[in-house]
Amino acid sequence: MSEAVHGGPTGHGARGTEFSGDEEGGEPAPQLLPLDAWHRRRGARMVAFAGYEMPIQYDGIMAEHLWTRGHAGLFDVSHMGQMLFTGEGADRALEAVLPGDVTGLSVNRMRYSLLLADNGGILDDLMVTRREDGVYVVVNGATKYDDVVYLLDHMPDEVTINLMEDQALLALQGPRAVDALARLVPGVEALVFMAAGAFEWRGFPLWISRSGYTGEDGFEISVPADAVEAFADALIAEPEVKPIGLGARDSLRLEAGLPLYGHDLDSDTSPVMADLGFALSKRRREAGDFAGAPRILLEREQGAIVKRVGLIVEGRQPVREGAGVVDEETTEVGRVTSGGFAPSLGSSIAMAYVPTAMAVPGTVVTLAQRGKLHRATVTPMPFVPHNYVRAGAVK
Repeated sequence: MSEAVHGGPTGHGARGTEFSGDEEGGEPAPQLLPLDAWHRRRGARMVAFAGYEMPIQYDGIMAEHLWTRGHAGLFDVSHMGQMLFTGEGADRALEAVLPGDVTGLSVNRMRYSLLLADNGGILDDLMVTRREDGVYVVVNGATKYDDVVYLLDHMPDEVTINLMEDQALLALQGPRAVDALARLVPGVEALVFMAAGAFEWRGFPLWISRSGYTGEDGFEISVPADAVEAFADALIAEPEVKPIGLGARDSLRLEAGLPLYGHDLDSDTSPVMADLGFALSKRRREAGDFAGAPRILLEREQGAIVKRVGLIVEGRQPVREGAGVVDEETTEVGRVTSGGFAPSLGSSIAMAYVPTAMAVPGTVVTLAQRGKLHRATVTPMPFVPHNYVRAGAVK
């Protein structure tokens, strides 16, 4: 069932090792998703990721990637942390730790935001939605327990954090996602990008947002864990839908120019460096009342030393995370944080942090990987256009 914990000093309301780190004696065993057996029956290759056993692929990453771009892919993202903040002033309390406008968020609307450290670095990136019953937040799976500890420290006692561990989370992504889902859940077609609502399927409550992490139109669906297998079966029975693994999710988000926490974002990286300035609302920038504001506002005014950019890499050889960006003397001046082959483009792409002077589109840079040099060109992101359905364009 959901864990209900309250704000205030760490440990007030927290239970045992629920939010602790590694178990004594080493890393804890990976947890199992509610759909673990379902994935294995369908031939998924499972890997450890973010503390869970997760499917990396079924039929192959390339095929799954292209299927999602043309049809609809079903992703199990139940490792993500789902939280519901309730109590007097929950929105104001959240706004105190995020740089976005939470109090001004309308019911059933959502916003991308950041959990910031006092030095302006990014502790996590997340989605915030105002619901009738509270503020719903989805955080990254690898950081969710650290996030809970941090939030417990910063929430007043009147605010309760419900860690919704009895809820699974599915993502249905692709241009045909709306066709498939609307047959099962009539009414979802009326949602627009970054809008959400409460629905029902066979008597089970669903919380559905029109959002995702692939750059395609699609939905994220919070469903009771005890109903998720039946719901997943119903989805893949639709002709447009196939199950898709983590491998294609990563290549899809890379083509969409979307950063991955722990790779492209970390506690030393500011929103300005990461080119995520849109997550800082105008009202909050003017007030300067968020964590790390002095550094972040100075970087907005003067520019950050380095900046996240997209790269088109010459040739088909992927350049991976950790490769260096080097100058004419092959001295490292930047670093690749994500990279791989882009199936939709037929070329290799990457994200990297480079000196701001090199961040101009069209700049040719040199990458060093395993003793070999590769040429790449700075390019605007996304690499593949986003296909979100915005207000006024509902299909």
